This record gives sequence, structure tokens and C-alpha cells, in this order.
Amino acid sequence: MRVTPRRLAVGMSLWIPNLFSGIRVKRFAADWTSATVELHVNLFTRNYVKTAFGGSMSAMTDPYFFMLVMHQLGRDYVVWDTRGEIEFVKPGRGVITAHFEVPREKAEEIRERARGGAKVLEWFETDITDAGGDVVARVRREVYIREKKRVTAAAAAA
Repeated sequence: MRVTPRRLAVGMSLWIPNLFSGIRVKRFAADWTSATVELHVNLFTRNYVKTAFGGSMSAMTDPYFFMLVMHQLGRDYVVWDTRGEIEFVKPGRGVITAHFEVPREKAEEIRERARGGAKVLEWFETDITDAGGDVVARVRREVYIREKKRVTAAAAAA
């Protein structure tokens, strides 16, 4: 069965760590250039002062940049999420949202930089916003990209 953006969104929403953390993947774009994720702040996902738990905000941003890059580059690349930073700006209440974007041009630039097996470390940024559009947190995620050794070896042999 082929992984489609819709299937991945449903699967990620039903994945136990996301399901029990109140994290819902609203959509992946058909061309894998963007994704939208929500965190529903409730009894189980809030902290001691009844606002969004920071760990849940980190979890809601963890895999999406690397997934967008991975699906755009294809199976010939190793893609990992390596590091993340969060600046908490204001308390998160209700439903908070993160939107992730990796434009085609950015993916192609990364593909060129990773050609021949070069290691690429790329930072991506997004904001987590509340229902009113106010920024709750600023997030940076670092993604590791490298062309797979079998691809690099085949290109060198040709």
C-alpha cells in the first residue's frame, strides 16, 4: 500500500503517542510541501498551570519537517530529525496549531547540496499559534540529509 498524504495524516493522528497527547495531523499537502498539526489542550495535555505542556508542543513539531523533506527527496536519501529548539512566548490554551513548509525549491537546493554523499544539516522554523493567531512558541528543528551510500557508489562507478 502506497503512503499518500491523507493516509499519513490519519496514521500519524492515530499513532499512540500523538493520539494520547492530543496531537492531530490536519493535513499533508498533496505535493508534500506543507503540513498542519494541531494540539488540543485539555485535562491530559496541559501542565500544572492549565496551559499547553511544553513536551506536547515539542512532540507536535518533532517529525514533520523531516517527513516533508524525506517525501520530496525520495528513497535515495537518509533524512533524520536531529535537534530542536523551542522559545515559549505565551501560554497556550484551547487548540494550538503549527504549520510546516518546505518549498520545492528548498528541497531541490538540499538535493544538490547532498549530492555525492555530502552531509547536510538544515534548520527549519515555524511558529505555534493559538486560535486568535497569536504566537505561543517559536520552534526551530534541524534536519540531517545525506544521499545514501549505495546511490553515491553507483554514481561513482558509472
